[in-house]
Amino acid sequence: MNTTDAQPDAPDAIDHLLAGWQETRPDLDPTPLGVVGRVIVLARHLEQSVGTALEKHGLTLGQFDILGTLRRHGPKGGLTPSELLESVMLSSGGMTARLDKLEEAALIARGSDAEDRRKVVIQLTAKGKRLIDSATATRFEEAKGSLPKMSQEELETLAELLRKWLADLGT
Repeated sequence: MNTTDAQPDAPDAIDHLLAGWQETRPDLDPTPLGVVGRVIVLARHLEQSVGTALEKHGLTLGQFDILGTLRRHGPKGGLTPSELLESVMLSSGGMTARLDKLEEAALIARGSDAEDRRKVVIQLTAKGKRLIDSATATRFEEAKGSLPKMSQEELETLAELLRKWLADLGT
């Protein structure tokens, strides 16, 4: 860690939690909670930060994820709801409700597949494309501002370690 901006040796709330468990249950090793607890705290902070940034565009993280997936899909055409679900970082719960809200806001349009009219295809509208382009710029700035004060090498190492952890989870 860049020690000019942070004090890695200063105990934080998780350190106090670990010390409490070590004292209360010396038969258990609370060390893994040091990593997992900090990740949970960071996740909560990051979700709040993203939510605040996206509020400026009238979007939730789930809506942003759907619109962003459609935008990244680009001129290839739309995605079916199943394809969309496979591509987003969301669970299936509430996908229809999210799509309904996005359609009501005229950000997406549902149509039929040119090859199989029984299939529904979701596409961005022009309004949806403008909104996701604007929200994406905000989201990228928010992400940049949320990064810890670390060197580029440290950030790359952190990204690789997190990638490895996610791979171990099968995601």
